[in-house]
Amino acid sequence: MRQEEVTSWVQDAQAAFLAATDLDSLKAARLAHAGDKSAVALASRTLGSLTPEEKASAGKIIGEAKAQIAQALAEATAKLEAQRDMKVLLEEVVDITLPVNRKHRGGLHPISIIKNEVSDFFIEQGFSVEEGPELESGWLNFDALNIPADHPARTMQDTFFIEPVESGMVLRTHTSPVQIRSMLTQEPPIYVICPGRTFRADELDATHSPVFHQVEGLVIDKGITMAHLKGVLDNFARHMFGSDVETRLRPSFFPFTEPSAEVDIYFNNRWIEWGGCGMVNPKVLATCGIDTEIYSGFAFGMGLERTLMVRHGITDMHDIVEGDLRFTRQFGVGL
Repeated sequence: MRQEEVTSWVQDAQAAFLAATDLDSLKAARLAHAGDKSAVALASRTLGSLTPEEKASAGKIIGEAKAQIAQALAEATAKLEAQRDMKVLLEEVVDITLPVNRKHRGGLHPISIIKNEVSDFFIEQGFSVEEGPELESGWLNFDALNIPADHPARTMQDTFFIEPVESGMVLRTHTSPVQIRSMLTQEPPIYVICPGRTFRADELDATHSPVFHQVEGLVIDKGITMAHLKGVLDNFARHMFGSDVETRLRPSFFPFTEPSAEVDIYFNNRWIEWGGCGMVNPKVLATCGIDTEIYSGFAFGMGLERTLMVRHGITDMHDIVEGDLRFTRQFGVGL
């Protein structure tokens, strides 16, 4: 092994590294002049066959050659990496003079946001969320709920009937049919809420809409009392309106609950009617095949639009239903 030969290996490596134009071509040059099959690597493997005197001399020559090659490689690598980084900075520079995209992001409607909030709250309490069709049979919408044929809610002034009228189909006037479906298909104990869209023949004004949303709750279990109902409503009200809200129950009448009550909340220094509630009428339980000697239950229902209006001080239903982005944006995108 001659010094001149080893020197040529170093010079070839240095030349190849300098000739590399990017990191990929430098990698190829490194494998050729410093890899396992390079001349200097093959020469290093032959040291074991030399005598101790020869090994010391040849080892020094090869070691110096490897050091020179490594230094040349490091210098070339640093140079090409700097060139690469500079190229990236130039090519990926942000032109701050370009106009921004001023299109508004899509999002959920405030009613959808509050519906999801209510559903999440009751799921945390152990309830399940049930949904049903908006086109319902009159039996599920009225008869099964102990609403007699001569009840005012069954007149054309309140209910949208589907032609032909003989079909007995209506646009549901409340989400209570979902409660009936739950009792017909599930065995007690039953803990469900039923949020959804409902329809009544009302004119659109500041406080009414022919299409609105409700959330109803139903609990069927052993030993259920009005005290349980009051506790659930108190907890629900505190979640929706704040920890200092007060609730009260006023005697009322609903065909599907007995006793029945209106739910009022004391919010912003005044009492406001929030919804209706009561113990499930035993006739409704019997219609759904539930043994009234063993089980009792309660139900409640609130309008989501009303809840939204009270909580946020909205005074006109038109703001909720007309889709004005100036109104909906204040609630965030809700995604």
